[in-house]
Amino acid sequence: MLLNLPASLQSSAGRTGLLVLLVAAAVIATALAFEHLGGYTPCPLCLQQRYSYYAAIPVLLLALLLLSAGHRGAASALFALVALAFIANAALGIYQAGAEWKFWPGPETCGGSQPLSQGAGGLFKDLANARVIRCDEASWRFLGLSFAGWNVVASILLAVGAAFAGVKARGRQGPR
Repeated sequence: MLLNLPASLQSSAGRTGLLVLLVAAAVIATALAFEHLGGYTPCPLCLQQRYSYYAAIPVLLLALLLLSAGHRGAASALFALVALAFIANAALGIYQAGAEWKFWPGPETCGGSQPLSQGAGGLFKDLANARVIRCDEASWRFLGLSFAGWNVVASILLAVGAAFAGVKARGRQGPR
């Protein structure tokens, strides 16, 4: 093996936790790439769906460090917390995807525009060229799923992975 990982990270809890961390980082990096390189401006709900990733990544790092230090119970609790965050995130993604498919209305406050430019006459130019980013309209679809739909898939998989890591980290603590 090229990486010389500590024994605790070579356990099923450590490997799964590390995989969840890497996938979460890849998902948020992909979302940021679509925004900054692909030109897709996120709506307010899209931005809210990123919060779980921003919170989970450092929590997962901490859980892996605790696991390496032998604090299995604390690591297990953090993995469970990450699983709950991704379950909540999946629910938010389902809400947005349902609004995009017109199953239910989206939030009334869900509309935004791109950042305003600076300088003389910039405001009038911005008003003329403003694109409203709505939460109830998919800006992109792949295999029938929008960004919100793919976030649901990723969040469910990450929640399952984090829960599995938490259960494995807890392991057998001996007789009670």
